[in-house]
Amino acid sequence: MANEVILLDVWASSFGMRVRIALAEKGVEYEYKEQDLQDKSPLLIKSNPIHKKIPVLIHNGKPICESLIIVQYIDEVWNEKSPLLPKDPHQRANARFWADFVDKKVLDYSAKIWKNKGEAQEEAKNGFIESLKVLEEELGEKLYFGGDTFGFLDVVLISSSCWFYSYETCGNFSIETECPKLMGWVKRCMEKESVSKTLPDPHKVYEFLGVVKKRLGIE
Repeated sequence: MANEVILLDVWASSFGMRVRIALAEKGVEYEYKEQDLQDKSPLLIKSNPIHKKIPVLIHNGKPICESLIIVQYIDEVWNEKSPLLPKDPHQRANARFWADFVDKKVLDYSAKIWKNKGEAQEEAKNGFIESLKVLEEELGEKLYFGGDTFGFLDVVLISSSCWFYSYETCGNFSIETECPKLMGWVKRCMEKESVSKTLPDPHKVYEFLGVVKKRLGIE
């Protein structure tokens, strides 16, 4: 059990995709265990007894929970290749700040787009677009959020891009129109094998969302 790595995940989870992209960037081999969140496995409950959520990375029998923490853990443990967080402490703190922004703003608004209709949906859509524009400004003229190299914030945000089609379809808008520079960044990221081989087809994600909405009683 020198280096046993197991990932408990759900294929459509953007949070899980972060972990999968990070593992791919580092060239880490792992065992993938798809989870049914309607019937949670004993391993998931044992590994994440507090939240009982995916993703969970189990490294040599020790579980690590929460996607941002897992990605940082991966970067620290497998540090010989493809560094994700910069060495400079201020730059590291800045990358963590923007990752937190993605979770607290971008993903919060995006969930409200498909969960609501009418005025509430419009408000969520506007908040989502404004948040992406803030990130677009942070990107500036850089190739990646990490500068010339694909880094931590790139991993965090690109994992959500396969859900963009679902948000656009539910909210009737175009991210390409609103944030063309950001979508240019998405296309650059998709040229990376770690990203293109991890992210599922956006139409398949939309079908998955339809199943989730039906189960939740959302029309």
